[in-house]
Amino acid sequence: MKDSDKGGVMNPVGLWLEHIDPGAHRRIKGLRLSTAFAIAALGGSLYANTHAVARSDVLGMLAAGFALWGSVSEARATRFESTRDLLLLTAAAVTGALLTIVLVPLITSFTEIILAIGAFLVGYLRRFGVTGTGIGSQFFIGQLLAYNADLTSAAIPVVCIAGIIAAIAAIVPRVLSGPAEHPPLPLVMPPVVPGRVSAELAMGLQAATAAVAIVALNAVFRLEESIWAITACAYVVAGSMATTIDRVRRRILGTAVGVPLGLALLPAAMDFPLVIWLTAAIAIVIYAMALPERYDIACAAYAYTLVVTLAATGEHSVGLLAARLWETVLGGIAGVAAAAFVFPLKSPEPER
Repeated sequence: MKDSDKGGVMNPVGLWLEHIDPGAHRRIKGLRLSTAFAIAALGGSLYANTHAVARSDVLGMLAAGFALWGSVSEARATRFESTRDLLLLTAAAVTGALLTIVLVPLITSFTEIILAIGAFLVGYLRRFGVTGTGIGSQFFIGQLLAYNADLTSAAIPVVCIAGIIAAIAAIVPRVLSGPAEHPPLPLVMPPVVPGRVSAELAMGLQAATAAVAIVALNAVFRLEESIWAITACAYVVAGSMATTIDRVRRRILGTAVGVPLGLALLPAAMDFPLVIWLTAAIAIVIYAMALPERYDIACAAYAYTLVVTLAATGEHSVGLLAARLWETVLGGIAGVAAAAFVFPLKSPEPER
């Protein structure tokens, strides 16, 4: 085939990629996310195999989670600012995990209510810009990972070690990627109305209220994975009622695509885990490319990644994996209800 023919075949693909990702900035970030996750997971596993430490079985998982989501939240244009933020973000995840370890034993029942703290910070810390937004999200991620792994005080050293490994794993790919990434546009929040709470405080209270509602529903109906519903309600709450509804719709649509696709590949996840991990890495790249503008595609990519990675690591219950879908629906409904009744926010008026 002539070079011109090859160019004619590849040109539409190249044009499409350039249209959705000019300059390959998001693809570079997606590759950085996968690299940070892999370095942290391998580093945690290597440390666990060579050192005797309590709950070493979760070290790789914690380090990978801290590194991945810290890299997602980091959004600076220079190496120095990115390194600084990644250190802060990793520290926030460690803090969230440690606080969960300390407080959960003090709660006799409904222990997942501790996650309402993180859900509140996801919304409230947006008032401090890109770094504050990331810190709130990372604190919540640390809580989720610690709670899901049933960590106790014996695991405090493991959490701290995971934080160190995650910081290194996240910073190295960012430094090597150079100034090739573009930070996202700043969030546009509704103006503060005299006599009313700020938009960020309202969003934090909405997310926390929705999380508490999920805890109450779990106490009555024993949900399959209530933390997935809490996660959904924390991240769908936005700066206006209309935006919250749109995010819920997109998150549900994306999850409705990603979960069945992951379940369809469940046999392959058991027989060919290496191939599944490769497809998960590609899905993370798609996630990074889609997240700023196509929240539905990003949610589909992440839902697929979650299902297949859980399957590849030994979770083969179809009922549990499928619960990701309807727990997302439940969390979205709770988020919309909270946004409607707890200090509801209107869209900011356009400038004349």
